[in-house]
Amino acid sequence: MGKKILSTNRKAFHDYEILEKIETGIVLSGYEVKSARRSNISLIDSLVRFSNGEAFVENMYIAPYEQISTHVFDYDSKRKRKLLMHKTEINRFCSKVKEKALTVIPLEVYVSPEGRLKLLIGLAKGKKTYDKKETLKRKDIARETAREMK
Repeated sequence: MGKKILSTNRKAFHDYEILEKIETGIVLSGYEVKSARRSNISLIDSLVRFSNGEAFVENMYIAPYEQISTHVFDYDSKRKRKLLMHKTEINRFCSKVKEKALTVIPLEVYVSPEGRLKLLIGLAKGKKTYDKKETLKRKDIARETAREMK
């Protein structure tokens, strides 16, 4: 049994050139896990920040779980969530972000074969407008040639 993808950040592949990918764990509470497993999660406009030797994903939306009474406590659906990474990985990514002005963004959330929620993050370099247009042209040409081959 393979991994079950819950959410992808398609906008990231359009706006950024992904240089390196790494799988991380994510610290969630019980109701957030239940909501995420129902694919009530969005990675749009989310990013990874480093502080005090730790990695956090910010602006990742997880909808409130329907079965829990949210009026009992204050639930922030876009709170900072800690990522589970090795210290060497954090230092390597943090140094690349500082030196080369790169960005670390979440690419997809999925359930691993062991049943754990994982977050795939990528070290990314922003694309210019003309790079985005060039990528779209290449995709259109590839699509047209695939149609003609059929």
